[in-house]
Amino acid sequence: MSAFEPRPPFYLGIDLGGTNIKSGVVDDTGRSLSSVSIETDAEQGPEVGVENLAKAGRLAVEESGVTWEKITGVGLGSPGTMDLSRGMLLEPPNLPGWNQLPIRDQLAEKLSKPTILQNDANAAAFGEFWAGAGRNTRSLVMFTLGTGIGCGIISDQRIIEGRHSHGGECGHIIIQMENGRRCSCGGYGHLEAYASATALVKRAQELLEDESNRSTLRDVPDDELTSRAINDAADLGDALARRLMRETAFYLAVGAVTLMHTIDPDIVLFGGGMINAGPSFLEEIRQHVEKMAFPTVAKGCKIKYAELGGDAGFIGAAGSARESFGR
Repeated sequence: MSAFEPRPPFYLGIDLGGTNIKSGVVDDTGRSLSSVSIETDAEQGPEVGVENLAKAGRLAVEESGVTWEKITGVGLGSPGTMDLSRGMLLEPPNLPGWNQLPIRDQLAEKLSKPTILQNDANAAAFGEFWAGAGRNTRSLVMFTLGTGIGCGIISDQRIIEGRHSHGGECGHIIIQMENGRRCSCGGYGHLEAYASATALVKRAQELLEDESNRSTLRDVPDDELTSRAINDAADLGDALARRLMRETAFYLAVGAVTLMHTIDPDIVLFGGGMINAGPSFLEEIRQHVEKMAFPTVAKGCKIKYAELGGDAGFIGAAGSARESFGR
């Protein structure tokens, strides 16, 4: 068997998002054989949404060239509060009306395949652990930087799910005890309120309210002021943008060190849109980590960007199915 020949058994991974569903077939080595994306149509309710999940899965299998009979199991990664043991979505904020939904069993019935439900950030972390930047390690922490901050933890090759299915919600660790910024969840001082892409833009807007702060960002229309625009301005030497990026690197390092001192992982990964900030941003995070972490912990832990991009979620979901149904 050549290195590029797909290796059975095969698993279907599905990554549910509030806007899009991404799915793919993955072989026993973690290699993706297909990648399909369709709209979730979440606002049309869970019945339509679950049918779209099944549709995305069928399309991925069709594109992969693998026959349906050879699919061993299905892994579904989803956002929101959930009960993993029962396969239930509880009250997912970005899927309004999908409350108390037995999504695992409904999808399993539509696809006639054994199905497992996993938190989407956990699934992405497991994808990187199995087939991405964390392969050949035994433990990792992965922060996903976007509108919010997702996090997944792998310890001794197992996902930390927590007793009540909410382990690894490290975007909500508290990094500011007094007068903390308000988080999207309603709490204060959370990492997400400081270092997500949304928080970066909000911090920029606050600084720009002070007329004494000169910046080329003042020339950027409000609807185009994004984390990418701020990073681009920093790369061009804008002092205010540079300050914002340095502060964001520091906040992320605080989050990383907190988890390093808790989990002692082999590697901490950063994924999501903000990794477009490039190697200099990652190097700043590393430098802050080295200053704050125990030297032995810092020496034993790599700080890197994730590698699988938007495919990490469905690859990790397929990997969760592999752990449950294929071994």
